[in-house]
Amino acid sequence: MRLHLMPREEQFFDIFDEVAINVVKGARALQEMVHDFSQAELKAAECVHVEHEGDRLLHEVFRRLNDTFITPLDREDIHALIGGLDDILDYVESTSDRLLLYNIGVPTEEAVEMADIIVKAAEQIQIAVSALKDIRNIQKILDPCIVVNDLENEGDRINRRALQKLFSGQVEPLDALKWREIYDHFEEAIDHCEDVAHTLQTVVVKNA
Repeated sequence: MRLHLMPREEQFFDIFDEVAINVVKGARALQEMVHDFSQAELKAAECVHVEHEGDRLLHEVFRRLNDTFITPLDREDIHALIGGLDDILDYVESTSDRLLLYNIGVPTEEAVEMADIIVKAAEQIQIAVSALKDIRNIQKILDPCIVVNDLENEGDRINRRALQKLFSGQVEPLDALKWREIYDHFEEAIDHCEDVAHTLQTVVVKNA
């Protein structure tokens, strides 16, 4: 195996962009699913496809890490960034799977709102990841991260409202259990968006 002593920064940053763009694709498929549940099976299948593409890109990043002696960012930061993006996709896919599997009928208002938040957060992460190419322009990375943090707080508020409705006595117990798990997966996807934002902020601090 031939190791590259100098970092091929363009190749690394290009694949970071690919991973982030793929996360946005997955988030939008989930969003489209809850906005039009008549396409649930199609959109769930799309989420699976995007998640598999995310796995392929993850392995490609790790292959490049193994082939490169000097990397443009610390290896642990690359692992955290790409692993965090993969975690978002995993929960996007698992959320779509449960929406379909549990035969929940029409998605709730809160499910739609949380899906919208995941898309907004994923888009901000994509902006920040793209800005890594010029890491000296720190505000282009930090500003989207701040937005993601705000979106995570909004997601928490929506999740609390959703849980209050579930356990108000107006929802059948079995349906409440199904929706509670679905909401947990929505929240995990949003939380992992915030984790990626924190990773990006760490990268900025280390390289500023």
